[in-house]
Amino acid sequence: MKPQLSSPRKRRIHSWPVRICHWINVLAMIGMVMSGWGIYNADPLFAFTFPQNTTLGGWLGGNIAWHLAVMWLLAANALFYLLWGIFSGHFRRDFFPFSPRAVWRDTVRALTFKLPHKPGQYNAVQKLMYSGVLLLGALLVLSGLSIWKPVQFSGLVWLFGGFGIARYVHFFAMSGVLLFVIIHVLMVLLVPKTFVAMLTGGKKMSTENHADE
Repeated sequence: MKPQLSSPRKRRIHSWPVRICHWINVLAMIGMVMSGWGIYNADPLFAFTFPQNTTLGGWLGGNIAWHLAVMWLLAANALFYLLWGIFSGHFRRDFFPFSPRAVWRDTVRALTFKLPHKPGQYNAVQKLMYSGVLLLGALLVLSGLSIWKPVQFSGLVWLFGGFGIARYVHFFAMSGVLLFVIIHVLMVLLVPKTFVAMLTGGKKMSTENHADE
């Protein structure tokens, strides 16, 4: 008798942990950004402030209260996602590998509207962006701790070069995350079916994945 070959395992485009963490993250980031803008307005770094109706909390004490409250939700969600991403193989399978050559190739394709969309498979630009936003998230956490508890985390403050510089790092890291969100939303508008997949999980597909060149 011929040995029976097992069929390749199937998985949805987006598994339930990815979808849950994604939507919790959306709500948490809105709260963090809006309350953070209120805190920024109390002591601006630059010659502008954010409109009061785009802030959360009403006054500095309220801004800080909201920022800290939402921070714990964001931290718990991020910790779950990181642990699941590492132990499930999600990061290794979906975010790596990618090369400068592949990033340049897919960037050119995207700018000329020739980048193919393969459900469940990230292109090199997406891999770079998702890896980068994880690093920005880590930078936000470390600089945020330095600003929140500069005495208790004096070592972190020193690594950033001082409390004032930590504030700039926090601001620019936040700006980088917002830039990622803007690009992410634009990509969703270009390929609307990706939005549905993030709600439903999308169709099941083979777990086989192809590495970038």
